[in-house]
Amino acid sequence: MKRLSQVKLVETVKELRKKNGLSQEQVSAQTGINRLMIGRLEKKEYIPSIAQLEKLAQLLGFDITDLFEDDEPLVYTAFRRSSMSPEEQKGVDRMFEMMMVSKQQILLRKAMKNE
Repeated sequence: MKRLSQVKLVETVKELRKKNGLSQEQVSAQTGINRLMIGRLEKKEYIPSIAQLEKLAQLLGFDITDLFEDDEPLVYTAFRRSSMSPEEQKGVDRMFEMMMVSKQQILLRKAMKNE
């Protein structure tokens, strides 16, 4: 299974934004994505929705499928919370939050297509 690489996303957006001579403000104005979110995206603190990702790809001229990489199975101790450090617990909690947001975006996307 493939997954979106946040590292590839950040590198692609930063590189193409600068190559095209665009400021974060200009990207924001042309995509409708809040400028603060563009900054957070470039710091690996934000993952755009599918619709936002499509707008970025259209503006900056990249293929979204190039941002995906093979997902290698990872083993987590997530279900043995007592053996995790507070830092690991935060990471697992963040991962679950991101999974729920992704699921909601997929469901919304499907609902919009079936209108």
